[in-house]
Amino acid sequence: MKKINNYLKIYLLILLSFSYFFLYMKHQVINDSTISEWLINYEGGFTKRGLTGQIAVELSRFFETNLRLVILLLQSLVYTLYFFLLHKLLKNLKNNRIVLLSIFTPIFILYPVAEIEVLARKEIIVFLILLVYFLIPRNSRFKSTSFIIFTSLVMLIWEPIIFFFPLILIYEIIDNNIKKFDFRLLKIFIFFIPSIFIALIIIINPLTKDEHELMVSVLNSEFGQTCYMSCGLLSSKSTIIQQFEGNFDRYSLEVFVRYILIILIGSYPLITLIKNSSLKNNKFYLIKYLKNPLNIFFICQLPVIFLFAMGLDWGRWVNIMYVILALIYFKLLKDNHINLDYEKLNNTFFYKIKFKTFIVFFVIFCFSWNPKTVITGDVASFPGYRIPYKVFKIITN
Repeated sequence: MKKINNYLKIYLLILLSFSYFFLYMKHQVINDSTISEWLINYEGGFTKRGLTGQIAVELSRFFETNLRLVILLLQSLVYTLYFFLLHKLLKNLKNNRIVLLSIFTPIFILYPVAEIEVLARKEIIVFLILLVYFLIPRNSRFKSTSFIIFTSLVMLIWEPIIFFFPLILIYEIIDNNIKKFDFRLLKIFIFFIPSIFIALIIIINPLTKDEHELMVSVLNSEFGQTCYMSCGLLSSKSTIIQQFEGNFDRYSLEVFVRYILIILIGSYPLITLIKNSSLKNNKFYLIKYLKNPLNIFFICQLPVIFLFAMGLDWGRWVNIMYVILALIYFKLLKDNHINLDYEKLNNTFFYKIKFKTFIVFFVIFCFSWNPKTVITGDVASFPGYRIPYKVFKIITN
């Protein structure tokens, strides 16, 4: 167990170091997509994803320092806390080959470092807030209040999180051992109301042209920053259907087959864990009639289809789907809500091969491929080599 924990710690420290390096390099690029998203703020009025940008703006004013530097420091802080809490969640898991594969899969922790276009996009704050929420004891009087704060904050930061609310709902049902429709379940539904209200405001009251121009003007005149990419797209009023129609020409049978395979292959270890797991005490009647009650996890991922219709960042969507599901699964496992049948796991293909063969398989599976960020790109190769080589090349040049 100690060896596994040490390997995990080393792995996370290496990825965190690469994250710092690439974040710094991204901030040297004038039109980087990550920076554009963090420039969105409330200077022109309330708008989606504006909270973190407004915090950066206020900090920049208070300390009278460069806005991009403030954003870089905030992003670095978020990644530091995320990796620290991730280690806290994943350490001391039972030494098992399939557990290892589910942690080291290239669509999980490695992905944003392999595809630096994804590094420090707003969903990383959602992951961090979820991990912070996990720290609050179930019997704490602050738990209910923290849930309202958690769901509201993530909606202000990255509103597509609403497509993952069914999965979060199931987590709450299992974590609170709710067995029927009662007042405890009603409370959870009520606690979602503030975040859904925020989502409605975002939908029905988008930033006007004048408000957007005011935000652009403040960024330019006060901070010397240009509003581009994600920041510039705020002026678009397109609906999900219009976005789907706009992206339709990019879709093809090849794209669908590729991403189905990416999801199935990249998630296979976690799917195997879920298929060989059972709930300990939960008898909630909508779940208990499923052949495997934990299949509800897969059903609750269906709303994410809307996310795939809205944008072309399909590799990113796969990563977000996996991270949220993995965090919830491992949290329930560590809290003893889930029984994992290790005997069944030991009879799978991964234990029928010799240890040296497994090591070769592990390296190939975890470090020889990853999905590209957008659907126009094919599958990328050898991130385990590409990432350190890219760092070496930048430093030597």
